[in-house]
Amino acid sequence: MENDDKPITTLREINNMLNERLHMITSAVPLPPMAPPTTGAQGPTPHPSSTKLKPLKSPIPEGELSVIEKSKQLAAWTAVDEHVLPEYRVIGIGSGSTVPYVVERIVNQGAEANRDRVFIPTGFQSKELIVSSGLSLGDVDQYPTIDVTLDGADEVDTQLNCIKGGGACHLREKVLAEAATTFILVADYRKNVEYLGTNFKAGVPIEVVPFAYAKVLQNLHQVLDSPKATLRMAVAKAGPVVSDNGNFIIDAPFDVERMKEPYTIMAQIKMLTGVVEVGLFCHMARAAYFGNQDGSITVKWNDGKIQEIQATES
Repeated sequence: MENDDKPITTLREINNMLNERLHMITSAVPLPPMAPPTTGAQGPTPHPSSTKLKPLKSPIPEGELSVIEKSKQLAAWTAVDEHVLPEYRVIGIGSGSTVPYVVERIVNQGAEANRDRVFIPTGFQSKELIVSSGLSLGDVDQYPTIDVTLDGADEVDTQLNCIKGGGACHLREKVLAEAATTFILVADYRKNVEYLGTNFKAGVPIEVVPFAYAKVLQNLHQVLDSPKATLRMAVAKAGPVVSDNGNFIIDAPFDVERMKEPYTIMAQIKMLTGVVEVGLFCHMARAAYFGNQDGSITVKWNDGKIQEIQATES
């Protein structure tokens, strides 16, 4: 057993501990068995069983992962193991850099476990992940009630309020979060903060109809006290970022004191004419899973409980 007081001083040691943790998840936490099809809150199973199972493919290429990427993988694998239950048939897949590891772990559950499941994406990225992995693609129009949605976050505070929208998908992400019986966040340790805006300095993402963006910017500058609110510009294209819904994105920074009350900010912005959705998710998540540098997992629950899952066992 390693000495808990011994500091981790090198990248190699960190990588070794993360590898140990991943091995422990794979070997010591067996994947749950597949339950027989049932008719529950979702009604009949979305897709009838067939005699030939569709082959599945992991979205993660082989190779060594960085410390950050391994921490994302640890959080995602643990969240999937604990919340993608055998009886669940409709699963929401969010967006962001942690979500490929969510899909990876679901694929690891096997073709039989995923035979009758349908997966609902929050945007183009997650749609491509679902399709390329061989999972069954669905839409919230078909399945407006979702068993569980797993998604990343740009930052999560102590009350499980979070900022989302760094990838301009927060409208669809919020629809799937609200549609889910259980909404779970997965992220690395950098996103675990006391107050929103601590590390994520870009501001609150706001999706607006293009016709109204100038007026919304004026309201943010002069009425809601966000003088640095700006229209998000694209990197590999001339002009602004355009969401999957054909709208523009505004990033509105607020000072720390204002960010201590994210629900108030969300409500004030949402009242502005032309605003489609605000990238503040308040009082929605049941739990948030954070992968740490040392291979441990921090789990924060909506009742205030904090759980630490250690990297190694005695």
